[in-house]
Formats: sequence, C-alpha cells, structure tokens
Amino acid sequence: MAPAASDQARVTLLSFDTSGDVGAVAVGQVVRGSLALPAILSSVSIPERREQAARLVPAIDEALTRAVLASGAIAGIVVGEGPGSFTGVRVAAATAKGLAHAWKVPLWAISSLAGAALAHDAGPVRYVLFDARSDRVYGACYGIGRAGAQVLVPPHGGTLRDALAGDVPAGALFVGEGARRHRAAIEGAGYPVASDGGQGSIAVGLLACVALGLGGDRDVDASSWEPAYVRPWSVEPSWST
Repeated sequence: MAPAASDQARVTLLSFDTSGDVGAVAVGQVVRGSLALPAILSSVSIPERREQAARLVPAIDEALTRAVLASGAIAGIVVGEGPGSFTGVRVAAATAKGLAHAWKVPLWAISSLAGAALAHDAGPVRYVLFDARSDRVYGACYGIGRAGAQVLVPPHGGTLRDALAGDVPAGALFVGEGARRHRAAIEGAGYPVASDGGQGSIAVGLLACVALGLGGDRDVDASSWEPAYVRPWSVEPSWST
C-alpha cells in the first residue's frame, strides 16, 4: 500500500448498507485515491434483517456518538446500492438521499458486492456471492493489488450453477453470505471458500472502495439517483423481496 497521505487530505465519511441479512454502519477517515486503507472511527451492526428499517437511523446516531462526531463533521455519505433485499436497499437509499440533502454533502453509491469484497483481507482475487434464495445468487469478482482494485467479473444474478460455470478468474476465493450458504457446492466444484465465509462489515468495505477508487470515483445526484438493481439471468421477481 502507498504511504498514508497528510491529515489535510483526509475526509471523514459515513457509510452504511442494509442489502443483506446483517446491516452495517461505519464512520471512517479516507484519503481518496491514495491506496491507503481507511481509518475506521466506529462501526455498528444491525444483526436482524427485520429490524434494519427501524434501526438504521439509530445505528447511524450510535456510530457518530462512538466516533465522537457531530453530523457537521461528515464530509460525505457512502451507501451500498445492492443488489440484495429490495426493502433493505430501498431503506438505505432513502436514508442516504435524505441525509445527503439535509447535511448538504456528496453521496457515493457503490455496489454492495464491492463493499463485501473489500470488507476483509481475503486474498487478491475475491468472488463475492450474495444469497438470493434457493439456488440463486448475486455475484461479482474483484481483484485487489498494489495498484488498487478492479472489477474482474461485473455484478450479475442467476443460479449458483450458472455462476460456477461462468468466468471464474484463476485464484478466486469465494466470500460472502452466498458463499457461506453454498460452501459444499462451491468446494465440490473445486473452488475455495474463505474459512470464515468471508464475513466482514460491508460498511467498512464501502469506505475502502472509496479509498481505492472502486466505484467511489464520483458522487451521484442525491435528488435523482435510484439504486441500480441487478437483473437475474432468468427474471424472478421474488429475488428482491
């Protein structure tokens, strides 16, 4: 990693994601484009999916309190834009847009899959899978190295069989809640799964995405932005409920 930049180059960002089973909120200091990992000031999880809508704003307040910060210290907001639970993605999007407007700060919308890929150190090639019920998954693969991070396989949706039969880059390690659930099938196909299933705070990973330039190189218009839902290969409306 490149040397840390000066404190003057650091910005304090709030990030959160409620696309999956566990919601996450984090506050951290980021040097954009420096390849320096973010300095995490606080991190809060929401372990129950059913509580995410009610608990997201209190969790944000808790994260700011733990970081000993007022909302005025936040220079920008980073939100996980899915794919995942339709309700969860919409809750995060609405909250992010509201806070960006109220605080008059930039909003970055980044794939939750990318956030999961950078949520922990799981090797240089990380294939993220999110569970989408039955044998269906959302997936994407990312490469992380000294030069930064890049998308190797873009976000997609479909069956686990389709994902494993597709383009799986050499050396890929499978991570994410989908990888945990389908560990036996993935390892049976000859691919490794992270020992802990690739658990980690997606909110922390989103901050790393901004630092490494993985989807965090531009902010969106909070007044008009809407989440970009990943379409499955075979359309199944129940995927996102």
